[in-house]
Amino acid sequence: MDELNQLQALGLTLPSPAYIFGAIVFGLVGLGAFRYGRKNAQPLKVWIGVALMLYPYAVSRTWLMYLVGVALCAALFIERP
Repeated sequence: MDELNQLQALGLTLPSPAYIFGAIVFGLVGLGAFRYGRKNAQPLKVWIGVALMLYPYAVSRTWLMYLVGVALCAALFIERP
């Protein structure tokens, strides 16, 4: 327990369950978009899929992760072949 207090003193905290759930869901959607885009030769869908898989590593706030994820998913479905 002392190690956890030391990490928190350094500014490192564990992610919430909502953050972990969102990262998994958006990562799976991104993987599906990536595979679909590669199969159908649609480079924009490939790059949106890559972004969906990687952006949770760069965003630390849960609400911001959901906001960006929903925007990328909307871009995925708005973009037509």
